[in-house]
Amino acid sequence: MSETRKPAPFEVPVTEAEIRREREKAKEIRASQWWKRRCSSGICYYCGKKVPAASLTMDHIVPLARGGRTTKGNVVPACKDCNVKKKHSLLMEWEEYVKS
Repeated sequence: MSETRKPAPFEVPVTEAEIRREREKAKEIRASQWWKRRCSSGICYYCGKKVPAASLTMDHIVPLARGGRTTKGNVVPACKDCNVKKKHSLLMEWEEYVKS
């Protein structure tokens, strides 16, 4: 007998093909002047620390795995530490993690 799994809060089914397509868009945005200007300050969106601009990574505020898209309004520069810790969290989940 198979069990029906309840979806997690804010879970959106996303296919591997959709994630691949969004990652391709991310490559294009990373090569754009808009993204280079966005990173030029060297400030992490999440922790506010100053790091070398080349060390900033692209983070999706709403992660691809949670249904987010690669748009200028959904990507921010983040230091490696914050990006790794945030993983697939939504912004409200991340803020709750930081508070604890």
